[in-house]
Amino acid sequence: MRNFFDKQLEVLHESLIEMGEKCEKAIRMAVGSLFDEHTDVKTNLEEINEIEKEINDMERDIESMCMKLLLKQQPVAGDLRMVSSALRMISDMERIGDQSLDIVEISEYVRGKEMSGKIQLSAMATAVTKMVNDSIAAFVNKDLELAKYVMEYDDIVDDFFVKIKKELIDILSKGDKDGEVFIDLLMIAKYLERIGDHATNIAESVDFYLTGTRDYV
Repeated sequence: MRNFFDKQLEVLHESLIEMGEKCEKAIRMAVGSLFDEHTDVKTNLEEINEIEKEINDMERDIESMCMKLLLKQQPVAGDLRMVSSALRMISDMERIGDQSLDIVEISEYVRGKEMSGKIQLSAMATAVTKMVNDSIAAFVNKDLELAKYVMEYDDIVDDFFVKIKKELIDILSKGDKDGEVFIDLLMIAKYLERIGDHATNIAESVDFYLTGTRDYV
């Protein structure tokens, strides 16, 4: 019975890694749609739509797997923490997929235009991508220090959002003719900020999985 349970936990672990890899790809495509002039946004949109559907399917499958483990195997201690952390993580991963898709959908309206705030938005996107990659790596490698680093790094992303929002509001208040573009940029910045929050949540789930405590609450 224990051998079967261990095999199921390994399947769960591998499924979470695969879902995390799809999230990493989704955020890379979102950023590419914004800033890579060689990227075909329409092609990217079609591909990320498929990835987002795959992420949604994986969320349902992993949730079902976790519920079966909880109901049939009655895990204890560290095993229970892994399963409960997995249930939290898949929710955040699914939202990362959703918001990456949202960014790609908006990107065709703003890409290639000269705009104030674009440099900071690029830096914010780089920071958020790092958070997603590091949060997944923290889980894969059971790296508590990296998980804590991701949680702290969220302050940097929040600072980016505050600065970009202030800059764009100042521009809008002056009646710039491209006001609609700046609203789109503000939405993108908000999606990036939310993705950073979800990466933080994943890191917090890793922290709980490894330590059994919630010191960050």
